[in-house]
Amino acid sequence: MPTKGFSVNINRYDPYKSFRFLVFFGTGTDPILGVNKVTGLKRSSDVIDYKEGGDPIIRKGLGRTKYESITLERGITQGMDFIHWADMSQQIIKGQAQTSLANLRQDIHIQLLNEAGQPVIAYIVHRCWVSEYQVHDFDANGSAIALEHVKLENEGWERDSSVFEIPEI
Repeated sequence: MPTKGFSVNINRYDPYKSFRFLVFFGTGTDPILGVNKVTGLKRSSDVIDYKEGGDPIIRKGLGRTKYESITLERGITQGMDFIHWADMSQQIIKGQAQTSLANLRQDIHIQLLNEAGQPVIAYIVHRCWVSEYQVHDFDANGSAIALEHVKLENEGWERDSSVFEIPEI
């Protein structure tokens, strides 16, 4: 979870590297193991054109905001967290109708880490649920790691302002 009590390092000139990050499900304090890619932190708002009586200028108004799906990818491990969460959105599990969807929607937390492994920027993605679970192709002629991914629908995300880089001393 986000670490609090840090101040902003106003002397930082180099951008952060994108390969050091952690992802947390719900209120969990242990990161999801093996996540190697997070894609799709994207939002866009509709533009509404309108005219005011007699004014020849077309005004631009703010419409609805849409949040794109987010994909988490990792190497296949013994961990069952991806598949368990994905199974919650199915109507039938092992021949039985699903009765409880209490944990279907969860917030996820994404933390970007600095070179010292400390959280410096974080995002909270609200009310996510798994719309797609995929195990990538197996190839006997290849040497790539077997991957699985989940596609998460969400109801918005925001930057967690409680997480900042520790200033250099």
